[in-house]
Amino acid sequence: MKVMIVVTHLLGTGHLSRALTLGRAFQQAGDQVQILSGGFPAPQLDTTGLDLLQLPPLRSDGVNFTQLLDEKGALTTDSYLQQRQAMLCQALEQLVPDVLITELYPFGRRMLRHEFLALLRAAKAQPKPPKILASIRDILAPPSKPEKVEKADRVIAEFYDGVLVHSDPQATRLELSWPVSEMLAAKLHYTGFVAPAAAGPHPLSEGHGEILVSAGGGSVGDEIYLCALAAARQMPGRNWRLLVGGSDARARIAQLSQVDSPARLEATRPDFRQMLTHVAASVSMCGYNTALDLLQAETPAVLIPFDAGKEVEQGLRAKSLAPLAGFETLRTAELTPEGMIDAVEKVLAAPRRSADRFQFDGARRAVEIAHDLAGA
Repeated sequence: MKVMIVVTHLLGTGHLSRALTLGRAFQQAGDQVQILSGGFPAPQLDTTGLDLLQLPPLRSDGVNFTQLLDEKGALTTDSYLQQRQAMLCQALEQLVPDVLITELYPFGRRMLRHEFLALLRAAKAQPKPPKILASIRDILAPPSKPEKVEKADRVIAEFYDGVLVHSDPQATRLELSWPVSEMLAAKLHYTGFVAPAAAGPHPLSEGHGEILVSAGGGSVGDEIYLCALAAARQMPGRNWRLLVGGSDARARIAQLSQVDSPARLEATRPDFRQMLTHVAASVSMCGYNTALDLLQAETPAVLIPFDAGKEVEQGLRAKSLAPLAGFETLRTAELTPEGMIDAVEKVLAAPRRSADRFQFDGARRAVEIAHDLAGA
């Protein structure tokens, strides 16, 4: 079976990370997979052995998702977007997939609706149209207007054969963040959580006993880093390490290095998941992939949900994790070094939770669902 996965990450790298995990699962099932990535390259993510086609990249203008920037940091032009659209449709014609998966769209990425709709129409026009699936995480950004729900429903009804919801319905149902119509409910397939296999221990026990501070793969989190730098000064008995993401990580590290602190500053690294096995505690945001990494590694964790630009998704996820042992939540607006230290000390003292109660094989289940729908 031939599978095409289309994804564009605009701020962090979570969408691409999840698409890569899905791609590997299809590959392991013997399928031919091509992933089309429309965000900026993310060197910290492992793409080895995957057919990854890079579109002319886009990113958001900070947390303003209504303005998209090109590879030079300039506002996108119609010709730039048309180039992306042409590459998408050309790739579809060359691969002729049996299954087409769009990450997030039409529940998000509405600024890119023209290229997605062109792709969907081209897919439906093929002699043997592929089965078309949307792929979404456990919690979406709740729609700000009823019209957004109505438009998404219309697109789903016209083009999609199913929606893969990467959550455990016993833990988090889509209704928590998105209105589910009768039509949509009939197309939902809960896969369980999508995560790579547990990373296991680091061969060098990197990060052992440290407080590891991170903010995902995007150019965000400066408030967290500045607070952590100050907290490290007041907690000399612990080694603090800050992993800084984004394509401008080097410049941000240089700027943060001007703050007097014993904390160690580095760019995000591909062995981050292995480090979580050894650290004393993690301080991070609460994106989908980060939350699963923390659960898999059983890491004591202070969660600081990303809430800029009216974002509420991570706050909802942190709230769902709060009852579990070893999690504390802080709000960005209330960050202080003392508050961060207090939260770190609480998770260090909490009972160690077990990962055994959670299912992380959602990618395998997604492959089964796609095969069933495609009759493969």
